[in-house]
Amino acid sequence: MPPTISATDRPIEKLSADAVVVGVGKGPSGLLSTPGADAVDRLLGGRLLAALADLGAKGAEEEITKLPTFGQGPFPVVVAVGLGAPQSDGCYSPDVVRRAAGAASRALAGRGTVVTLLAAVGGPPDAERLHAVGEGSLLGAYEFTGYKSELPADRLAPPSSFELVVPAVAEVKGQLERVRAVAHAVALVRDLVNTPPNDLYPAELAARGAAAGRKAGLSVEVLDEKALAEGRYGGILAVGGGSARGPRLLRMTYRGKKAKAKIALVGKGITFDSGGLSIKPAPKMEDMTSDMAGAAAVIGTVCLVAELGLPVEVTATVPIAENLPGGSAYRPADVVTFRNGKKVLITNTDAEGRIVLADAICRAAEDSPDYLLETSTLTGAQLVALGTRTAGVMGSDDLRDAVVAAARRCGEPMWAMPLPPELRRGLDSPLADMVNANADRMGGMLVAGHFLAEFVPSGLPWAHLDVAGPAYNTGSPWGHTPKGGTGVPVRTLLATIEDLIAAR
Repeated sequence: MPPTISATDRPIEKLSADAVVVGVGKGPSGLLSTPGADAVDRLLGGRLLAALADLGAKGAEEEITKLPTFGQGPFPVVVAVGLGAPQSDGCYSPDVVRRAAGAASRALAGRGTVVTLLAAVGGPPDAERLHAVGEGSLLGAYEFTGYKSELPADRLAPPSSFELVVPAVAEVKGQLERVRAVAHAVALVRDLVNTPPNDLYPAELAARGAAAGRKAGLSVEVLDEKALAEGRYGGILAVGGGSARGPRLLRMTYRGKKAKAKIALVGKGITFDSGGLSIKPAPKMEDMTSDMAGAAAVIGTVCLVAELGLPVEVTATVPIAENLPGGSAYRPADVVTFRNGKKVLITNTDAEGRIVLADAICRAAEDSPDYLLETSTLTGAQLVALGTRTAGVMGSDDLRDAVVAAARRCGEPMWAMPLPPELRRGLDSPLADMVNANADRMGGMLVAGHFLAEFVPSGLPWAHLDVAGPAYNTGSPWGHTPKGGTGVPVRTLLATIEDLIAAR
């Protein structure tokens, strides 16, 4: 069961928990206290900061220091989490607080109930800061144990509940409901990404997405191979042709009351990517279980939008296939015809994401949306350019920049990328309308963006989010980010949709 979250405005001495979380900053001459740390310090007779300093605490970001209270408070353990140096105004950004809450949450394995005093660090507990503490706490407590045949007897389970200390409980009820909804949506996406490809093949991903959609009250449609052929989805069929487990197209629609905008979401759903006949190197191929993270993200986002009841119409179009080198796999030198009639010469079967996305973008555009947002683990070039934590965003300038701004607010780093016109020439083909991958590898992320742009109708604002690195963490956990599926970019997509609603 996911942990619960609640709020209280009772004095800390009247609370009871297995642990209490406070924040400490890093100053030029030592630790900096915060309102929460001050409250616990008074409860412990003014000895908290000195004890933390004796234990070597510096207040660096995400630094964790634990100390016992020896019966001096209604909780046995204090967890002090570092916030780093404050901003010039003495405050800490919501993202710093979010990551600190996540780090504390991960460090609290084995502690069932937790009281956190992070909501007021460096500033008033406004909605943005409260969301940061709540999201960080819940997302940091995530774990995926579905494939453990037996859990160890000495396993330390994540916390089961978080209680946030705030000035007035009545004022934060709606905010906590939103926090819960966001955390549940991110957990759904993480679960899907973490499920092995032998169990999450195309039909199964479509079925799980459809089930989540129906539970959220969405209208759902799933196209199988026959329907895809009738619908002229040549790209999806080509990529899925090498697998014995056929491709699917999932469509999920939410129609909010008094909708102010019509938004199309598209997400890449390659349940496993071997590279096809242009096969990938064996090392790290197992990470390609995450190549459906974009699909999972748009499934989670449209369900989240429905749960929040936003005044918008959103349709998620999700192309799903498994890219394998079977006897019926598509080949380099094949020409694929897409739903809109365009023909593409295949030069690399490992550039398959853009192939399935092209068909999906064509279908999504037929609904005449006001905006189109697409996300995918599209290129290794994204990691080369921006690393594992920062996504690249391309598309219409205004919408691209709006996505990046939303991402910055909610702590999912993204960077605006250009579509230089000279790179488009690398897709020219003397045989077909274009090729799917250019001969050299320069600017690979941007070339992929150019390919997708060819299928977006003129005048439709669109943005492509390449989350190849951020969607799947192959390194150690950090902040509220676990190893494996991260749930990126659900929170950015939600924030962007809310911004688009507000602007109309």
